[in-house]
Amino acid sequence: MKLLISGRRGTLVVALACVAAVVFMIHSEQSYWRASTALEKMAANEELSVRTAELLKNLAYAHAGQVEFLLTQESRHLEAFGQGLALSESTVRLLELKFEQDPQVLSVLRPMDSLLAARQQALAQIEQCAGKPCRGEAVMRLRQLADGAPLNNLWASLAEMLRLEAWRIGEQRRQIGKILAIGRVGLIGLCAFSLLALLLYLHRTLKLTHQMQDSRRTLQDDRDQLKDEAAISTLMLTELTQHLLTAREDERGRLARNLHDELGALLTSAKLDAARIKSRLGGAAPEASERLSHLVNTLNASIALGRNIIEDLRPSTLSNLGLVATLEILVREFAEAKGLEAHCDLHPVELASSTEIVVFRVIQEAITNISKYAQAKQIWVQMGRDEGWIKVSVRDDGVGFDSEVTPRSAYGLLGMRLRIEAEGGRLTVQSELGKGSLIQMLLPVDPHRR
Repeated sequence: MKLLISGRRGTLVVALACVAAVVFMIHSEQSYWRASTALEKMAANEELSVRTAELLKNLAYAHAGQVEFLLTQESRHLEAFGQGLALSESTVRLLELKFEQDPQVLSVLRPMDSLLAARQQALAQIEQCAGKPCRGEAVMRLRQLADGAPLNNLWASLAEMLRLEAWRIGEQRRQIGKILAIGRVGLIGLCAFSLLALLLYLHRTLKLTHQMQDSRRTLQDDRDQLKDEAAISTLMLTELTQHLLTAREDERGRLARNLHDELGALLTSAKLDAARIKSRLGGAAPEASERLSHLVNTLNASIALGRNIIEDLRPSTLSNLGLVATLEILVREFAEAKGLEAHCDLHPVELASSTEIVVFRVIQEAITNISKYAQAKQIWVQMGRDEGWIKVSVRDDGVGFDSEVTPRSAYGLLGMRLRIEAEGGRLTVQSELGKGSLIQMLLPVDPHRR
């Protein structure tokens, strides 16, 4: 749960950082366009100021030529007057084209058109009346234009426009400075927020790492505990299996002894009584003698059946002749019954009596599996000591099976493995299709039988 909460908080921090980055990008883009617009306006205003100053200079040049002409009546001053007028008219036309959308600029420039046109007419009239009587009248008109109030108003308007443009340029510079200051503050804020978000993310990551490490340690502790509990449970199951197997073998031994001592004695006594009665009758009662012979045969069969049951419960040869002889008899009888060729390589070993019966049962189970599934023609049974262990193996040349797939006799193999492990040993099974099978047991040596 803590990991989930920490993960959500880390995701929230990253999301906030992304939102802040997007907001700053939008703000930066808007600031860029505002600054670009302000720079364009400032460039236009600066151009207007330059053109206005140029217009003032040209007008002053034209006015100076006009005044010099009026004072000296020399034609060479008319040339300067005409050049000043031409330059002023071109500047006015350029300003009107550039600032046709600015009514304040147009309100200053339009009256100038009439003033310049009147002077151009006067200049043309003077040039046309050169050496004629009308020249004086043209000069008088030019003098009236030089002394008129509209010219003074024009000068004042141009000076006011220069002051206005200077103010506009100042305002635009202040606006650009404000935009840059806001962008700077935004950049600093974004950097600070990004650093804060990074620190929070690193803190959450470190905390999450510690929590994951704690979770791993807790999980490992739980696994170790479960492993210990599983080991204890396995040990208890092994001990329980060993106890059950021992109890079953003890019960079989007890049943075998009871059958041998009590049932065997009763059947033998009945057989002897029947034989005694038959000998006393002689040939006096042929039918009775026949019945007694049948009874004796039935008792003999019962005694043989009882012996077989006793041998199945616990082989008497194991106690009387030992493990090697018992295994040889078991393998020989199996080979004779199934028509197989048996190979025995058995050596006396040091095993406890309880372990000997386990080895006998495991080999008996292995032989039973061979008879059911192997379709073998030969079997090999070996037993001997190998580097501190008792090594017992059963091998056949049958059809074998895939060891990666659970065979049909899986429960038989499981029972064999549990029997061997209960005695502190190991059981391995090796088999391949068409190459037979090998069952091998390793058992510890019984130190009390050395």
